[in-house]
Amino acid sequence: MGFSDIIDLAGSILIGGLIMLILFRMNSSAVENVYNNGGELSLQQNLSVTAKVLENDFRKIGYCADWKKIPDPSKSILLADSTRIKFLTDIAENGLENVDSIYYYLGPTSELTQTPNPRDRFLYRVVNNETPTGINLGVTQFKLIYFDALGDTINLPIIVPSEVYTIEINLTVENTAGYNEQYSSAFWRQIRLVARNLRNR
Repeated sequence: MGFSDIIDLAGSILIGGLIMLILFRMNSSAVENVYNNGGELSLQQNLSVTAKVLENDFRKIGYCADWKKIPDPSKSILLADSTRIKFLTDIAENGLENVDSIYYYLGPTSELTQTPNPRDRFLYRVVNNETPTGINLGVTQFKLIYFDALGDTINLPIIVPSEVYTIEINLTVENTAGYNEQYSSAFWRQIRLVARNLRNR
């Protein structure tokens, strides 16, 4: 074996090693892209589902098919805080026209240990006095801001819930599991959401 053969062999090993390294890096990038794209789709779906439920419930604050059961809609908000709200409405399940209460609140981060994301929490939706059931769709923020009839922000704590005229909902959702502990997030804000029945005063 001559000197030129040794150089050819060393060159072949070097080029082959570089090609293998490029292939490994491409494979790693492909796996990351597939994981992130799937995570983004799941994230958008989770945000969309949660936002639709919230919007549907909040727009019905003070509503009842039999309006005589909630004659004064201004008293339909029972509790209003930055991460909690309880109000009266008519869910109209099973065709019944009853006054129901819905209570939304955000659980602590320490409560949800089944997912790798350290920031996601349960968002609870409690109907009447049922056992609280948490919605785990990667919610990391659920913040409410309240405004009076003049459009001014009502400072917390809210002593008189009947002053609430419109509500701003801020919702942030993250992936429950991320690639290399990188979590994508999506944000939704409903500015000045108005429940029509709150205007009937």
